[in-house]
Amino acid sequence: MKEPRELLVISGKGGTGKTSIVGAFATLAKNKVLADCDVDAADLHLLLKPVAREAHEFCGSRKAVIDQGRCAGCGRCEQVCRFHAVTGPDEPKGNHGDIYYGPNDNSASPSYTINPIYCEGCAVCYHACPHGAIEMEDHLSGHWFVSDTPYGPLVHARLGIAEENSGKLVAEVREASKAIAEEHGLDYIIIDGPPGIGCPVISSMSGIDLALVVTEPTISGLHDLTRALELAQHFGVRAAVCINKHDLDQRKSMEIEDYCRGEGIEVLGRIPFDEDVVRALINGIPVIDYGEGPAVEAMKAIWEKLEHILKEFAPA
Repeated sequence: MKEPRELLVISGKGGTGKTSIVGAFATLAKNKVLADCDVDAADLHLLLKPVAREAHEFCGSRKAVIDQGRCAGCGRCEQVCRFHAVTGPDEPKGNHGDIYYGPNDNSASPSYTINPIYCEGCAVCYHACPHGAIEMEDHLSGHWFVSDTPYGPLVHARLGIAEENSGKLVAEVREASKAIAEEHGLDYIIIDGPPGIGCPVISSMSGIDLALVVTEPTISGLHDLTRALELAQHFGVRAAVCINKHDLDQRKSMEIEDYCRGEGIEVLGRIPFDEDVVRALINGIPVIDYGEGPAVEAMKAIWEKLEHILKEFAPA
């Protein structure tokens, strides 16, 4: 079975234009599956207009739930909770202030409750409850989808408000996209990665073939580029760079190129600022579909170089 090549597009910070670039690659690449691993703020679907054909629940954690039929109202759960997730019978539900120690009696109708937003799933209350009235239950944290687009299959996700374990959801998205690629014999998995260098980026980067780091000619752009490249180096992942809106500050762009040259990192391309990119985003379409222009030509050239590099990984 042919192994698909995995390309991850990331940036050390948000707002560098990586999703716009992935949208362009979606129109240029053949035989691929797309994966949006920016699960905390997914937006690739805004460009690709997906139609979902599969929807799956994602339970990223377990939360404590009180069985009111077994609760004796002793208040022990509230005493041990360090996250103020438990509210007693005399408190307004959802209180997040000082801990209130509930009545230490066997009330006939206790009303201790646990706020799932504040609950961290540590299970201390579960172990501390003398009456066995607390259970740890799977908590619905979001959903992930397999969708059809005009550019090929897309696997994407939506994490709930204030939910955690985005790294685990990223792993689900990647696993599903790889299964699709292997089932249909697709050549590439193109991943729109999360910004930054945290857990979801690490989950996106593990085991990939190539990371394209999108940066911009700003002080923070260079700083965050170095962090992203250091992360790729730590995991032994080959990395390349492209500079978006490079002509906004030619001096800073040269500084970025000098840094990459010193680190032995290839700069695959320089994308100029182009108002057609803005117009394409306003119209909700990939820039390649909007028309020709300097940014489009630069993105086409970058994809040709990426495709050549990815083919180097293919077995003979």
